[in-house]
Amino acid sequence: MSGFHVHGIRYQIRDLARAIEFYTRVLGFELKHQAGTAFASVSCDGLDVLLSGPGSSGARPLPDGQSQEPGGWNRLVLRVEDLVARVAALRERGARFRTDIIAGPGGKQIQLLDPDGNPIELFEPAKS
Repeated sequence: MSGFHVHGIRYQIRDLARAIEFYTRVLGFELKHQAGTAFASVSCDGLDVLLSGPGSSGARPLPDGQSQEPGGWNRLVLRVEDLVARVAALRERGARFRTDIIAGPGGKQIQLLDPDGNPIELFEPAKS
């Protein structure tokens, strides 16, 4: 037994209200907790995404002075059915994408960006 339990995934964000709007209204996540304008957690299928705004403890500069910023390449992966239809519906809601749909041996994927540039991968597994 490792003693570890997954608590969630943390994303740095610049505007908490905008991030909550995106995750709840565009992606359909549930707002679980909000602490003023500094922090919120949203949930999908039992996984929490921790949204850390500039005033949160999770966004403080690192000991070497480096700032924690939104973006990067690590990402939340959401499994979907009918990726093409899902992407079309998200585009109608104004969603921004980092990539086009690409296909590989494991399935199809595309990278969606939240309002602060944090990537979210939408993944449709290959049919067996």
